[in-house]
Amino acid sequence: MAQEKSMAVSEFLSKAELIKQGAEARVYRAEFLGKPTIVKERFTKRYRHPTLDEKLTHRRTVQEVRSILRCRRAGISAPVVYFVDYTSHCIFLEEIVGSSTVRDHIASVQQSDSCKEPELEQLAERVGQILAKMHDDDVIHGDLTTSNMLLRRGGESDLVLIDFGLSYISALPEDKGVDLYVLEKAFLSTHPNTEALFEKLLKSYTASSKRSPAVIKKLDEIRLRGRKRSMVG
Repeated sequence: MAQEKSMAVSEFLSKAELIKQGAEARVYRAEFLGKPTIVKERFTKRYRHPTLDEKLTHRRTVQEVRSILRCRRAGISAPVVYFVDYTSHCIFLEEIVGSSTVRDHIASVQQSDSCKEPELEQLAERVGQILAKMHDDDVIHGDLTTSNMLLRRGGESDLVLIDFGLSYISALPEDKGVDLYVLEKAFLSTHPNTEALFEKLLKSYTASSKRSPAVIKKLDEIRLRGRKRSMVG
């Protein structure tokens, strides 16, 4: 039965539009049950032992689905999971139609002639609040960048977290500090001269999270270790 289902998924993907291929997965655009859908397919790593590869790939797929569902239960916007096939390691997800990445939005606002500071500060505060809620529910995203946050336009802009491929569940302040450090490095390299904006994000995170003191302390320790490595290098 599982093999038949996997063959059906393979046939489905053969007619879907491949939009991205990374080191871990292929991403397709398709229509599933009449809805615009993104399909993420984790493929076999030939350099790994087949049994180990199957075990690791299965665990990654489970962790990704678990993190998305946990976020949604906590009231954090993330794509709806329509279907999961653990034999072919495929996740069928809601496509966030009519959205733009936070990365593109920040770049657009920075290039505009209008007063940009209040709008970007409001966005940074919103991101901080959402990440605080995510960490308070012990979800570690693992790949926080402004490309993995979408703005879905409605009555009020809705911030949607995507791409939980490296996510996992952890209550450790160290893991949450690393999550924020990854975002900081990505944020400042993608958006130059936004140090004050990122600090606004952290201030919002600190005010919103019940566990922020321990996390921010770890973030400061990680920053210090990073600076020391840079000096040695």
